[in-house]
Amino acid sequence: MASFRMDRTSEDVKRELTDIMRSVKDPRVNGLLTILKIDLSRDLSTCKVYISSLEGMEKAKSAVVGLNSAAGYVRRELGMRIKLRRSPQIQFIADDSIEHSAHINKMIHDLNR
Repeated sequence: MASFRMDRTSEDVKRELTDIMRSVKDPRVNGLLTILKIDLSRDLSTCKVYISSLEGMEKAKSAVVGLNSAAGYVRRELGMRIKLRRSPQIQFIADDSIEHSAHINKMIHDLNR
């Protein structure tokens, strides 16, 4: 039963972070950013957010720098939107798994021809 609550809370955090990221006014945080995965600790004190960009890994890295500098704002907004005992400390991490999977898919498609 605790696993169900963690999954539901993780999905709520993901949904709210997606909305909050749109309101961040840092010029580095723009474009097509995607939250791939959220690792929420069991005590809900830390949250690792894996970010990807369709524009490439360099754009994702610059967006992560901007998001990490706005982490206080994001944490405050998340705390106001989701009722938790305390809002988790948020760490954004750039991830290129979408780009990697597209490359593997292209290789498989080329082999089939």
